[in-house]
Amino acid sequence: MSQTSADTNLKATAGYSIEEGNAASKNAYHWAQKTFSTRAGKPGEPAQDLAGGFSNEIRFGAERLGIGSDGIGTKIEVAERLDRYDTLGYDLIAMVADDLIVAGFVPTNLSNIIDVNTLNYEVVDELMRGLHDAAQFSQIAVTGGEIAELGNRIGGYPGAKMNFNWCSTAVGVLHPSLERPLSGANVRAGQAVVALRSPSFRSNGYSLARRALTKAFGEKWHEQPYNEAAGTQAAGEATSNQQLTTENATTWGEVMLAPSLIFSPGVAAVLDAGLPLHAAAHITGGGIADNFRRVLKNGVGAELDNLFAPLPAMQQLAELAGITPQEAYLYWNMGNGMLLVTEPEQAEAVAETLRAHGYQAQVAGRITPETDVVLRVGAGELRYEA
Repeated sequence: MSQTSADTNLKATAGYSIEEGNAASKNAYHWAQKTFSTRAGKPGEPAQDLAGGFSNEIRFGAERLGIGSDGIGTKIEVAERLDRYDTLGYDLIAMVADDLIVAGFVPTNLSNIIDVNTLNYEVVDELMRGLHDAAQFSQIAVTGGEIAELGNRIGGYPGAKMNFNWCSTAVGVLHPSLERPLSGANVRAGQAVVALRSPSFRSNGYSLARRALTKAFGEKWHEQPYNEAAGTQAAGEATSNQQLTTENATTWGEVMLAPSLIFSPGVAAVLDAGLPLHAAAHITGGGIADNFRRVLKNGVGAELDNLFAPLPAMQQLAELAGITPQEAYLYWNMGNGMLLVTEPEQAEAVAETLRAHGYQAQVAGRITPETDVVLRVGAGELRYEA
């Protein structure tokens, strides 16, 4: 199934179009790229070879810096529903820090902007406390920010203490082991793929998730008990860097609020160890195939037959949404938050280094000379055409 052929039905289900979003992003980048000439040969000159990647490079003499921007999106409404804001900082940092590290840039600094309807000091304090904790985990300094009160230009969950939108821009420095960013230019058939497990939905696919949950449980879906809360892992024993996870959540609201695990420290450790990385993909909106294809630039594809299994909550949500596994793997990460491309003889060492730093990682597959991305998962073989 190609993304194009399914897009009409998926748009009706989710309320938005992945393909239209990709087209708009490509067009926006086209216009942005026309500005690159303004810095040609000057400090801040952008790279020309990272089009379609997750972040971009700016050059200051011999120094190569990465820069990327993103936001949390409609996951904010879940926090407003639960009146809990201390986890969103992990999502905000993960969206930009992990976009930087997949290009080989170690995140160093972040600036953020909070647009609110009417300011609430306590909510902002909780947001920034969570951002502080996430920054400590990822070794990032928060060096800029702004709060803007915009009245009815900002909406959200009715009755929340504060409706807001939260976005950030981060910069990072190219890892010293790399001569140039990881663009996918060195990806070849026969190389191995390592997957990192994502313990949550991260910060993507929430429009579809909220539609499905509202249809199934009504407007107060966030209070609905989550019946897969197995209790097999106490909050204090969570393997990720936050206590709230989909494993210990007791309501659907908590399931959907479970914060993003920040992968950048683990990938930086792989580079610190001198292990080879040829490319990496941050699995967010668009799922595994769409995001991985952004770094498969030499007419190659991939066969992934040992991915992490989808979270039980994702499987349940796909059933509630009435979507197929083929479609679910386009909207959510399905338990896989990042893919790394390395040499086959070094793949297990890469996975072991990640595990030593607290992440769940495993060799997931290989790069192929065919252009399709093929996933062999519990639901069967899923093929995504180039």
